Amino acid sequence: MNTQKPRVVVTGSTGAVGRQACVRLAEEGYQVLGLDKRSGISLNPEVALETVDLAVADLRSLLNGVEVVVHLASGVQAHDVDEDPGHNMLAVADRLLAAADAAGVSHLVIRSSAMVYGAWEDNPVPLTEEAEVRPCPGFRFAEHRAALEHLAQKWVEKNKGRSVSILRTAVTVAEERPGGLARVLESAKNIRTEEGDPMGQFLHADDLAEAVVCVVKNTFNGPVNVAPDGWMSSALLAELSGPVPRLRLPAFIARLVASIRWQIGLTDAPASIVPYTIYPWIIANDRLKELGWEAKHTNEEAYVAGYEPKLSDQLTAGSRQRLAFIAATVALALLIYGVVRMFRGSNED
Repeated sequence: MNTQKPRVVVTGSTGAVGRQACVRLAEEGYQVLGLDKRSGISLNPEVALETVDLAVADLRSLLNGVEVVVHLASGVQAHDVDEDPGHNMLAVADRLLAAADAAGVSHLVIRSSAMVYGAWEDNPVPLTEEAEVRPCPGFRFAEHRAALEHLAQKWVEKNKGRSVSILRTAVTVAEERPGGLARVLESAKNIRTEEGDPMGQFLHADDLAEAVVCVVKNTFNGPVNVAPDGWMSSALLAELSGPVPRLRLPAFIARLVASIRWQIGLTDAPASIVPYTIYPWIIANDRLKELGWEAKHTNEEAYVAGYEPKLSDQLTAGSRQRLAFIAATVALALLIYGVVRMFRGSNED
């Protein structure tokens, strides 16, 4: 009797999640091929790695005989605002799905984000997978993930024998490296509004890799939230993030300041991310836990693992107060600058 497990291809295999997912799938007996634009060293002798560009590679030949594709390649980054990056990465995903269609792949796993639910004042806490997908307009990272989900769902609908696992993840961090999304959110949170303070969920990369293994083993079909139990209060989040001066401004001023900071290059956080620093987008993990998954790291442990100490952590209370005053002055100057630019622009028109 042949008990050999299916062949699995993992894209984004050199990333923190991809590396661990490849190792864990191999340990479970799967035949694993990792694909990435960057070269890497296999952490398991049973894992084969190939350096390929998904945008130009012969994907059909690479997927020949493969039953499962795990698509972890990152795509659009949190600081992207232009149309081209999202369009190009969705075109790559479309190529991958077309090749998977031709090669007879039966199960697909894609990495999405809890951000596809959007950050809205009326969001329940926590959100389940039945919640509507409605990313905040203009935030390319979330819009891209929602579009990727749509492509995957169209792919699975073409053949009743197929399944797709859509992993809607909390903010993911790795050891001593918070990741691009976490850094952008942290930068955006330096400007606080009077509308509210964010709660936080943080997922360790190793726990996301375990979620990949879980949905592959269960051939799970549908969306599944990936996050530790519970969440961090805004007070705890502020305490753990260190004594960084944060401004609290009226909502319309905060959005204007965020836009100006982005336009003049003071931050990599686009203004479109601001709602995610105000309104809740906390997710429930009951569905994944029913499949046998359990996070080994709490929100707090994951956050601390990826925390990058800041210079302000070493400042005295007096120094932090002076820094906050300087930051407030800069914010006011930015506001005046932005109003002047808007006024000049309207006159020129």
